[in-house]
Amino acid sequence: MNCQEAQDLLHAYLDGELDVIKDVAMTQHLQVCQACAQAYNAQHQLRSALHTHTLTFAPPAHLQQRIRSAVRQASAAGLPPRAWSWRWLGVGVAAAAVGLILWRLVLVGSGLTTEDLLTQEILSGHVRSLMAQHLTDVTSSDQHTVKPWFDGKLAFSPPVKDLAGSGFPLVGGRLDYLDRQPVAALVYQRRQHVINVFSWPSAHDTAARAQRLTRQGYTLMHWVSGGMVYWAVSNLNPHEFQEFVHLMQSQAAMPSSPSEHRPAGQ
Repeated sequence: MNCQEAQDLLHAYLDGELDVIKDVAMTQHLQVCQACAQAYNAQHQLRSALHTHTLTFAPPAHLQQRIRSAVRQASAAGLPPRAWSWRWLGVGVAAAAVGLILWRLVLVGSGLTTEDLLTQEILSGHVRSLMAQHLTDVTSSDQHTVKPWFDGKLAFSPPVKDLAGSGFPLVGGRLDYLDRQPVAALVYQRRQHVINVFSWPSAHDTAARAQRLTRQGYTLMHWVSGGMVYWAVSNLNPHEFQEFVHLMQSQAAMPSSPSEHRPAGQ
């Protein structure tokens, strides 16, 4: 089995839907292919995170019966197909609205803070990037190639640092969506470990020291500097990850060229 076949069968493998021959072949492939094994682990962790009590809730016991009853009544009324379709389209929209309300109530009731929710978004963004071959939109180790790529795609120009000399080469960048806004995602690497650095303009000018969190085997650090919010996440060991963040902060503190913090598109 090659990597492309493994990627195509990954979800079926996780769901236990493969036949014996493909299941064995997939297991053997994951034992020898680190990239596919990493994608498998990321997908498995994401599924586990989505099934936590903070993100799921059981529907009311009577909901299924009410839906069946409503369908029977509509069928008995003999409504024309078009009228039935539009009527139930309205019901579907209403159900979606109720679902969103319930979702918000669950989040509020869970006691999660705004930072907790953002942390979950950051972690999900990192895990997503490891799957489906969407680590970068622009792939380059040259900061002068990656930085201009964001021009016209964001309302700001993200700082892009070259840390290859310190053992953290730049891999590229991509667009992501966090905290209800498009953000820049820069990708660095340390051996086989991927480091995602998300950044966007801060709503406040006050700098904030780096704070470290650990979630589901990943380390996250966030700080505010130079009017920008930064979140870094990786499964790199804490000591080297701390070194990386220190380098990012040191680079940010160094004088930059006049074009470093120019508005996007200029």
